[in-house]
Amino acid sequence: MQRVNRFFRSTLRHAMLGLGLLTMAYAHGQSPDLSFPNKPVTMVVAFPPGGGTDIVARKVAQSLNTLWNQPVIVENKGGAGGTIGTGITARAEANGYSIMLATLGNMAINQHLYSMDIDPAKDLAAITNVVGVDFVLVVNPKLPVKNVQELIELAKQKPGKLNYSSSGMGGAPHLATELLMSMTGAKFTHVPYKGSGPSIADLVGGQVDFTMDSLVQCLPQIQSGRLKAIAVLGIKRSALLPDVPTVAESGVKGYDFTNWFGLVAPVNTPPDVIAKLNKDTVHVLRQAELHAQLEKMGATVIANTPAQFAAEIKADSTKWGKIIHDANIKAD
Repeated sequence: MQRVNRFFRSTLRHAMLGLGLLTMAYAHGQSPDLSFPNKPVTMVVAFPPGGGTDIVARKVAQSLNTLWNQPVIVENKGGAGGTIGTGITARAEANGYSIMLATLGNMAINQHLYSMDIDPAKDLAAITNVVGVDFVLVVNPKLPVKNVQELIELAKQKPGKLNYSSSGMGGAPHLATELLMSMTGAKFTHVPYKGSGPSIADLVGGQVDFTMDSLVQCLPQIQSGRLKAIAVLGIKRSALLPDVPTVAESGVKGYDFTNWFGLVAPVNTPPDVIAKLNKDTVHVLRQAELHAQLEKMGATVIANTPAQFAAEIKADSTKWGKIIHDANIKAD
């Protein structure tokens, strides 16, 4: 009888200990009894459908869906240059089931332009930098320019008459063009849109003259002849557009602009969940099929660690904060 009682007391103690651990885990947003993820994951894109971020997000989400056997749902939360979707993600439950494919603008630029109730660099945790994205200067084919110098000369002949579209105030296309203006003295009129999709659509339609946007977004239009690429914005030419010079090669020495798309989560997401998200995302990015798909679109796979990505965000925030301040760039 004593042996039986000792058995039941031991069993009860283990049960109570297990219940205590479960309670503590759930209080911190974890589900230790089931492997992550065990339900659908939402991936926010802070821009409307059809832009470069959206295109890459859906490719990555599809691969994670296959790996996890759980739906990865891309939700477009556009508006205010990406600040709306960024805020939604930062305020979401920190359990790994709400993540965002962020951009340079989301994480390192907007806080210097907008009055925000969050600080992206502090309120969102880095998971991995997914891809580096080549940007390209594209014009409507009817615009009578063949290169960057001709664009600058035309702008100086007609100050403020040439207009350019962007994904929104403070977005990467806006900042890339502001950088060009500050380095050349050319003046262009900004026409902001609610995302790259409508921006490119109106450029193709002739409502605006040019834009500087991601190659992911622009390549199909370039290949079809609906847009004309006159320069790549990074420090080297794109393998997909080997005959298109860089802006620096075109006479604007020192010009360099590249963007990136990376995954982030609410800051208090448990470290083991961040590690799992990183491990699995890096895994799918290194798979031959997805890797090739992204590279063919003009996106260079990065797939680094959370610490490395966090350091990149911090460095870019410092860099662009100074540029925005020195150029007195305003979001409104």
